[in-house]
Amino acid sequence: MSALLEVADLRVEFDTYGGTVQAVRGVSFELDRGQTLAIVGESGCGKSVTVQSIMGLIPMPPGRITSGTAKLDGKDVIADKRIDGKDIRGRLVGMIFQDPMSSLNPTMTIGEQIAETLQVHRGYSHRRAIARAIELIDMTRIPEAAKRASQYPFEFSGGMLQRSMIAMSLACEPSILIADEPTTALDVTIQAQILDLMRDLQRDNGMAIILITHDLGVVARMADEVLVMYAGEVVERGSVDDVFYRSAHPYTLGLRAAMPSNRDDAAQELTPIDGSPPDLFAPPAGCGYFARCPHAMRACETEHPRAFELGEQHRARCWLHHEDCNVDAGEVFRK
Repeated sequence: MSALLEVADLRVEFDTYGGTVQAVRGVSFELDRGQTLAIVGESGCGKSVTVQSIMGLIPMPPGRITSGTAKLDGKDVIADKRIDGKDIRGRLVGMIFQDPMSSLNPTMTIGEQIAETLQVHRGYSHRRAIARAIELIDMTRIPEAAKRASQYPFEFSGGMLQRSMIAMSLACEPSILIADEPTTALDVTIQAQILDLMRDLQRDNGMAIILITHDLGVVARMADEVLVMYAGEVVERGSVDDVFYRSAHPYTLGLRAAMPSNRDDAAQELTPIDGSPPDLFAPPAGCGYFARCPHAMRACETEHPRAFELGEQHRARCWLHHEDCNVDAGEVFRK
């Protein structure tokens, strides 16, 4: 059976006064029904642009998709130009945005905003849409759902706003839910509640989730498969166990070293990744991580690494895995 979503060689550019930014450079991945795929990396590595371009949410111009396919249930939404229509967003793919306060209309009640989605995509009457909106608010565990549906965003806490965004994104029962940094602005307790809610709703509805985050703790809790992105590329891909316990790219090691740990035997001092990501106006000819990599070789500067197969689903874009490399990759990645 084919994957629910298949993205191949996606490339996205933005024209600016300073030149052309190559924001996404040949990203490929698959997403199966009921699966949670996490996309991780630093700010500016292309995580959000990747999914927003599939949904038709990047402004064109200045943005443009220069190549690639995105097959949703076997139909290429990029080639068919369906990403510009309402038949994808909301109905087949829902999205939770990073900042709910800036994503919700402050002049409309929460219930009206959820109901509007149902009226546009499902043709519901206003009364039926409001009734369903109250059901969705209750499903996301917001107390006094009928009362809350008549309130405005400023009357909600951060956690309740995020739950409202989840209710809105699930209104049309989409096949895929995209969560872009869904817990960034929330405290730890509310973060855990939101993640548990998403997992419960996924189990009940059978939807797939794309989770965009820089928080590896969230990834460990939620993901089945992980894409590690850097400089607009996927530098490592594998199961959550592959990425956490069998890391195969120096950038992944760097992310792990910078993550706090509650283990007694772990170093208490965090290890930052020195330097900055490369300029995507003129991406490096070789590996994008070359300038920051403690294990860089001469080939890394000039030769773009291919994705090396390390297991059934585990791949890494690093020359340390080449058969002719004289560095012991096992020693590097056993850390």
